[in-house]
Amino acid sequence: MIVGFGALNLDKIYRVDKIPGRDEEGFVKSLEMHPGGSAANTIVGLSRLGIPTSFIGKIGSDEEGRILLTDFEREGVNTSAIIRAEGRSGTAMIFVDEEGHRAILVDPGVNDTIAFEEINLDSIANAKLIHMTSFICKNGIDSFESQKRIAVETRAEISFDPGMPYIEKGLKELEPIIKNSAIFMPNRSELEALMNFDFRDAAKEIISMGCKIVVVKMGEKGCYVTDGEEEFEVKAFQTKAVDTTGAGDAFNAGFLYGYIKRHSLEDCGRLGNWVASRNIQKVGARTGLPSEEELRKFFK
Repeated sequence: MIVGFGALNLDKIYRVDKIPGRDEEGFVKSLEMHPGGSAANTIVGLSRLGIPTSFIGKIGSDEEGRILLTDFEREGVNTSAIIRAEGRSGTAMIFVDEEGHRAILVDPGVNDTIAFEEINLDSIANAKLIHMTSFICKNGIDSFESQKRIAVETRAEISFDPGMPYIEKGLKELEPIIKNSAIFMPNRSELEALMNFDFRDAAKEIISMGCKIVVVKMGEKGCYVTDGEEEFEVKAFQTKAVDTTGAGDAFNAGFLYGYIKRHSLEDCGRLGNWVASRNIQKVGARTGLPSEEELRKFFK
């Protein structure tokens, strides 16, 4: 079983004529609502590929929370470790322009308030891997501190996609998670901002800290993967992007599927690129995530 640990957000996706800058105006062409959250998107991607999954997260006592929980149940994700609380569930307002580029405003709600003592550890006792992503940490740092404690104390392997909110905390704050991670999964700009090196040198430095594998996502250029001994630059699949929301999360699902199925590092990167290429062809962070049947066709 793979367990996700991260923010749960209801994505409100606004298709716009342009993403306005300061003092500029644009107009909304359409609005869609989709369950989201980085780790949550990855877990749904894995569930669709036939992997048993569960999730550690928190929702509020509102309609948004009900939608988030119901969607997980429909996708076959175990929800026994999701905490129900009074307050507002997380939401993200996502603005997508005609070229598929995006801008995001996040209301974290109760996401930041997960105390370690609230987590149902029995429900994740059989986890093979726990996939962690960032919390905004605007309403507190309880969730971040709980992630650090899980990383140190769990017997499961850790995969960690920090996102820019955690990159901005700096290396010292992230070190307890990084050095206990089997897989570190930033994008190129995040890794270079964190380490102040070229991404290849930065990846080597991360591995020297104790991390097993570094995966660097590079968008339309594909990905770079290394374990300190082997290294691969895996080209992306060429496709027309309709909406890049959740592309990195989709990549993570494909890569982690390959990892737990014991594929080579290069093939893990290829699987990540393929799942991402499928996802960006549709609007929403999860809509285009492929099924187990589509994966079988890809293998053939």
